[in-house]
Amino acid sequence: MKMLLSLLVLLPLVAAFPVEDAFPMPEAEPSPTKHWGLLVAGSNSWGNYRHQADVCHAYQILHKNGIPDERIVVMMFDDIANNEANPTPGVIINRPNGSDVYHGVPKDYTGKNVNPKNFLNVLSGNKAAMNGIGSGKVIGSGPNDHVFVFFSDHGAKGLIAFMDDMLYAKDLITTLKSMNAAQKFQKLVFYLEACESGSMFESLPKSINIYATTASGPDKSSYACYFDKKRDTYLGDVYSVKWMEDSDKEDLTAETLQKQFKIVKRETNTSVVHQFGDLKFDRDTLNNFQGNGGPSVPGKPLPNVPLDAIDNRDVPLDLLFRRFEKETDPVQKKWLMEQVAELAQMQQGVHSLMYGVTRSLVGENSTMIDSLINTRGRPIKNWDCYKAVTQTYREECYTISQSHYAWGQVHVLGNLCEMKFGAPQISNRLQVMCSEQRGR
Repeated sequence: MKMLLSLLVLLPLVAAFPVEDAFPMPEAEPSPTKHWGLLVAGSNSWGNYRHQADVCHAYQILHKNGIPDERIVVMMFDDIANNEANPTPGVIINRPNGSDVYHGVPKDYTGKNVNPKNFLNVLSGNKAAMNGIGSGKVIGSGPNDHVFVFFSDHGAKGLIAFMDDMLYAKDLITTLKSMNAAQKFQKLVFYLEACESGSMFESLPKSINIYATTASGPDKSSYACYFDKKRDTYLGDVYSVKWMEDSDKEDLTAETLQKQFKIVKRETNTSVVHQFGDLKFDRDTLNNFQGNGGPSVPGKPLPNVPLDAIDNRDVPLDLLFRRFEKETDPVQKKWLMEQVAELAQMQQGVHSLMYGVTRSLVGENSTMIDSLINTRGRPIKNWDCYKAVTQTYREECYTISQSHYAWGQVHVLGNLCEMKFGAPQISNRLQVMCSEQRGR
């Protein structure tokens, strides 16, 4: 009876308060996390088969694990699957006797639309800039979303290649910082396959929710692998196939970024795999980036096959020599031997060029010359100078597609820039000496 009287007394007081105050409505749930993928092969030509094979394989992983095609953007030249050199038209494989990885791959941006400007616009979600170009798809991510980026191509000190064009580390980091400031992602993961790929992330902040791993350090080459005698080319890159073959067989809901990094670092015994950026979320599971956050589709482990690993910059000479050894026609064999000799001579010419440019600027100080030529790990600080002289090098001396090997020596130009030689001085010496080399 006392309880009833107490309730009767309290009822008017309860009625005096608005219902929403007495029983507050729950706060709105944040929008569900969306998962996005950007997959890029920057190169073209049959000799670079492996880069597009890597990217096609990466697409199959993301697609299999639930990321819809409308949130996967693929950039690749697309001259491999139906290349006249392909003994299996319409099919691309990423390991010896492997399954086709080309089927179903979106052709969002192909040919000359695969370039640094478009890449940065797609990555940053600049849809207006991509209007009328390719599929027009961009990474339309927001503050609650996860983004996974995979890039496979050639690289050099502070840059990665898009055929004969270049994306510099400074411009990539600037874009990533801007995306963070504009809340374009909750977390972003970037896997990068290229020579000296570590130099792209040396200045990546540790506080902007970006985690990156690279095939090599800032001063070393990455490695091609899986030479295929039927196709006369390399099918993959060591770092790339190691992370993808791991993702193929694992339950992505159980394996973390950190665990995959350790596995790939251990198994990539050709170059030293590095990690950069924000390591606080390296215990996040892979399905948060290589999948749609839901169930994973693990596969069966594949049998071990020989890697046949080789420094990426030695691939063109290696392919020529393999063709020479296989050829039986005397005329063709002679021509191939001439090509081998010509390429070897060009590589020697690169060293002569860098020595000559350095000597012309610093004089006869052999100790300083040796230091400038042999020091590879020095970070780029004078970006204006470095950009200018590497552009001159591309225009007057060697394009990246002409000689990957030549671009393995551009650290010398960066070292000269850091010595406070101006870009006009260095560029002038490059123009003169490259002109002399061509005239011989």
